[in-house]
Amino acid sequence: MKMNRIACEEAFNIPEIARELNKIAKAGGTSKDLILIRALYGDGVTGYNAQFVPKLLDVDDMRLKQMDELGIDMHVLSITVPGVQMFDADTATEYASIVNDRLAEIVARHPRRYAALACFAPHSPKRAAKEIERAIGSLRLNGLIVNSHTNDQYYDDEKYFPFFEAAEALDAAIYLHPRAPMAGLDRPLDKYWMEAALWGYGVETSTHALRLIFCGLFDRFPGLKIVLGHMGEGLPFWVTRLDFMHDEAVVVGAAPRLQLKPSEYLKRNFVITTSGQENHLALKYSIDVLGEDNVMWAIDYPYQPMAPAVQFMDTAPLSDAVKAKVYGGNAARVFHIT
Repeated sequence: MKMNRIACEEAFNIPEIARELNKIAKAGGTSKDLILIRALYGDGVTGYNAQFVPKLLDVDDMRLKQMDELGIDMHVLSITVPGVQMFDADTATEYASIVNDRLAEIVARHPRRYAALACFAPHSPKRAAKEIERAIGSLRLNGLIVNSHTNDQYYDDEKYFPFFEAAEALDAAIYLHPRAPMAGLDRPLDKYWMEAALWGYGVETSTHALRLIFCGLFDRFPGLKIVLGHMGEGLPFWVTRLDFMHDEAVVVGAAPRLQLKPSEYLKRNFVITTSGQENHLALKYSIDVLGEDNVMWAIDYPYQPMAPAVQFMDTAPLSDAVKAKVYGGNAARVFHIT
């Protein structure tokens, strides 16, 4: 059975933002994101970390050759963490537009090999909504990405709702991508590299996703789709406890009553990817909990290698019909890839 292989969390960058991140690396600060930024964009990067920026900047050579070797049909490109979100609002808005224009150019050069997720500047929600309308409506990009919190704020505050409203109106799924935990949440994670992909990314992003559920966002925007990577940042494994304890929180007045149970929002409003979680038992469980239409394959290139991700899906103990959905069919539907 021919299956389209569409990997849907594949990072890239542009030289302009790489240069700005180098300046941020030099400027210093307390954000835990600086650990990754210094490691990749600081002066004199050598050894293991030196490979990443060239791979992020490349979309015409090495990446395509490796995709061809492994039979990968398409990468869904998105600006790498932290995106534009460590810049001030005006700079972030300007760079988001540049990134989205560049993505449209890349897709036009390689229409069968790339789709793309547009970024936006959450610090300025109304301008973010306008950029979403431009990126989806005019540039015809395939969805959206935001690297979690901005200025140590989550988006359960109503001031951020304009960009959710725009995304729902355009049927544009938002990939809620991790970044290092915000101030306060980061304190227990300041050793052993725990602030990043080892642990902190999942804790940070799952916390953010739950706040979006508990604030009633999906009662207000029932058609909104949020994508979570890394096998749903662990949330599928918590559905029973989330439902029970949220009922308790409502009873004691700690949380608003919602129209649905938390697990029902996870099934209706969320889609998850496999990025970096190449475990067949976790894959089968996630499909059983969320449904075969709500799990998509992703690699997380270049931070995760391509070949093991292909091997993981090729050997997954799924029927051909379900595997075809996870491998590419669901991504084609969610991100409107023709």
